[in-house]
Amino acid sequence: MGADIRFPHLGIVLQHVGRRISIGDDFFIAYYGIIIALGMLCGFLLASVQAERLHLDKELMMDLAVCDIISAVVGARLYYVVFQWSYYGKHPMEIFDIRGGGLAIYGGVLAGVLATYIFSRIRKVSFLDLTDAACAGLLIGQILGRWGNFFNREAFGGYTDQFLAMQIKRADVRTGDLTKELLDHVVVLDGVEYIQVHPTFLYESLWNLAVLVIILLMTKKRKFSGQLFFAYLGLYGLGRFWIEGLRTDQLKLFGTGMAVSQVLSGILVIFSIGISIYMGRMTKKEFSEKSC
Repeated sequence: MGADIRFPHLGIVLQHVGRRISIGDDFFIAYYGIIIALGMLCGFLLASVQAERLHLDKELMMDLAVCDIISAVVGARLYYVVFQWSYYGKHPMEIFDIRGGGLAIYGGVLAGVLATYIFSRIRKVSFLDLTDAACAGLLIGQILGRWGNFFNREAFGGYTDQFLAMQIKRADVRTGDLTKELLDHVVVLDGVEYIQVHPTFLYESLWNLAVLVIILLMTKKRKFSGQLFFAYLGLYGLGRFWIEGLRTDQLKLFGTGMAVSQVLSGILVIFSIGISIYMGRMTKKEFSEKSC
């Protein structure tokens, strides 16, 4: 009974939004997994195009993609499990069940960067050139991947009544993601209870799209290796810092009330600004010395 998801101020009412495709009685494929797989494929294709623009071997990028995808999935799950250990410590068998969600993007990014560094050392290629080519593909994965949260009814923000406000059936949401503010503003339509939230998955998807456009425009004017990657870290971190503050399902830093992703985002923004200024000055200095 009732629509599954509503955007009341936009006049959008979605009647049937499933979470999975059932095959027979005992097997199903979650839309979350399908979207993540699609994001990986599209991300690889764009990274290959970027590699060509940066004069890197496409086959090299294919080998890197295999390493990064595996590492990113493991890292994303490990990051999530570590900061949700109060639950997974009591339910260890659920650690390996990722079909319903539970992947933290920052964990995937960190694991992917580490895998890329190891790969660059083994194959004797520039780590920063590889990350410059890969970051656009990573953004595609993030843009699409956030829609997996939409189907799972997760990664949303607190109560809002602004024009992008989204209404979700209260019964479809995990109890731990419900705040007092959300419960105080429950909307009842046709006998069905809805919570009204910030669609933070949408905010981040749109923010990442804007960052991707900037990265693509910067590619032809790249002045030093790593410039695109550092821009990605800073711009993504800037948006994530704000968006994370809206969410009700934040992973907290042990023993504190601080959101892990906000802390990490802040660090990455400061790092990206500092390293970009340093690398830019070094590039100018090298150019001046060659001119002399």
